Parts: sequence; structure tokens; C-alpha cells
Amino acid sequence: MKRPTIIDIAREVGVSKAAVSYALNGRGGVSPQTRERILEVAAELGWRASSAARALSSDRAASVGIVLARSPEVLHTEPFFMQMVAGLEQTLSEHGVSLQLALVADTATELATYQRWWAERRVDGVVVTDLRAADPRPRLLRELGTPTVFFGTAEAMPGSSVLLVNENDVARTALAHLAGLGHRRIGHVQGPRSLQHTVRREEALRAAAREYDGVVISRASGDYTEESGMRATRRLLAARDRPTAIVYDNDVMAVAAVAGAEELGVAVPAELSVLAWDDSMLCRVVRPAVTAFAHGVAKDAATAARMLLELVETGAVEEGELSSRRLVPRASTAAPGS
Repeated sequence: MKRPTIIDIAREVGVSKAAVSYALNGRGGVSPQTRERILEVAAELGWRASSAARALSSDRAASVGIVLARSPEVLHTEPFFMQMVAGLEQTLSEHGVSLQLALVADTATELATYQRWWAERRVDGVVVTDLRAADPRPRLLRELGTPTVFFGTAEAMPGSSVLLVNENDVARTALAHLAGLGHRRIGHVQGPRSLQHTVRREEALRAAAREYDGVVISRASGDYTEESGMRATRRLLAARDRPTAIVYDNDVMAVAAVAGAEELGVAVPAELSVLAWDDSMLCRVVRPAVTAFAHGVAKDAATAARMLLELVETGAVEEGELSSRRLVPRASTAAPGS
């Protein structure tokens, strides 16, 4: 059952969400008469007894959650999630709020985790990332009434705050770089096809390729691990017209290809240029260093945390954008045969 929110109370009383928040948390900023009316409506809507007591004493869970449905192998090796958690923690800790992190193996377990957290009042809201095809999470969280920030989605989500991402600009920049070097056969080693951003990236790369005569995109799927990156690279290189450059959906798979170039039977970048969608320390320390897109993961996560705190406090839905990615050319990309 959906628990009442300050949006419900604000609508009934006819005041702002911020005024309701101030009144329920015993803070200044509202008149005694308005405060009394807000508390009356809160009680009528179900905040009486334990719920009202929690609000009046500012006794929220003081915790927000994030559930990651990724394999332990990916989480152990991919810097992205460590940067994301660090960014969330930094902002949340400044406000006395903790972060609950759950690792799950499948969607059913993830949905059950959200339901349990909300029923047991363990979290005040959640950050959701890696939206999937036919994703059941937005609907569930909307039905529960859980304040939610969606991290890296392509469109607005009703009732939730979002950080939007633009894959098209990155794809155009990647193709401009590689085609400018003379590459016409370009591979794409993707993440799981179940993820919305995997499909968006494929579509964006194919659209960008149409701007150049003779550019052909081939693809192979991985799961963000180094082993899957090597397998996908082998599949692409086994083709008769094998690519002279490959774009990888994350840093781990790209670095695996560079580090395993001898095993793959290619020289980087003379026979194969390598470009990563995500930059990290891994891309900088491997030799040759990997051309990659730098972006502020920790900064974006801090923004998501701030948006969630605001949503929990006032009910105000926000729409922002992830920080833009900047191509950092390094030694892993060069003209074919150079």
C-alpha cells in the first residue's frame, strides 16, 4: 500500500511541498496555524501514530538505497561503479544520510529488495541505474511511492527525478575521430543487449556512420568483463573483412583487448585501433594507453544524491543531464597500418 507523501498533504492543505516538510519536521518557516492544519491533514492521511511520530521527530530512515544487478566479476573490476558509490557517499554523508548497497543476481530479487526496503522503512528513496528493455522497476517504484532518481536515462520518468544522457554526441565524436584517421571498418563490442543504453549506443553509432562514405559497423556482445571483451574481439577479428578499429562499451573490455593484443594476433594501434566509451585509470596505465571518453562519474553521482535528498525533503521532481563526455586521444588509436 502506498504510504502518504508530502505531495499528498501539500495538495490537500493548499500549500507548498517545502511548507509541509518544514511542518512535519518541526522546523520554522510556517505559521502556527498552517503547521496545525498540516499536522491534522497528515494524521487524516495516515501519518498518525508511528508515521506522524517519525516525521515530527525527523526520524526518517536517514538512508537511501541503490541496487546493482551486476556480476561480482564486473563490480570487482569496473571502476565506474566504485566512482558512482563514492560520489553518492560523499554527498549523502554531508547530510547525515547513509547509503544502502545491495548486489543481486536477477530482476526478481531486485524488485523484492525494493519492496522489502520500503515496507520495512529502511530507505527514504533510491537511485536506479542501468534501465533495461521492458524494465519493471519504474512502475513498481511508482506504485510503492518510493522517491526515485533515475541515473542515465534517455527520457523523463513520471513522478521521478532523472539525469538524462545523450549517447548521440559521443557516437558522433567517436566516429569523427576514427573516420578522420582513415578507418572504414569499425567494430563495436557492446555490453548486454538487455540494457537500454546498449541499444541506444548501437543505434547512435550506426547513425553517425551514415555521415561517412564507406564506413561499416559490425558488432559483438560482451558483459563488461575482460573475458567477454576478449571473446567478442576474437569474433570480430575472425571476419573476412575484419575491423581496423573497435569501440568498446566500457574501459575493462577495451583494456583487455590492448593487454591481450599479442594473444589476439594484432598490433595496437598499427593493425587495430581501440577506443573506450568510459575512461579510467586502467586506460591511462596500460600500454599503449587507451583513447577514451572522460566524464565525471563521481560528480554525476553527487548530483543524483542531491536530487534524491531534495525529492525526499520537498517532493520536487528535477530533470538534469549527466556531465558531457570529452574524448581523450591516446596512443591506442592511429591511422590504419601506421
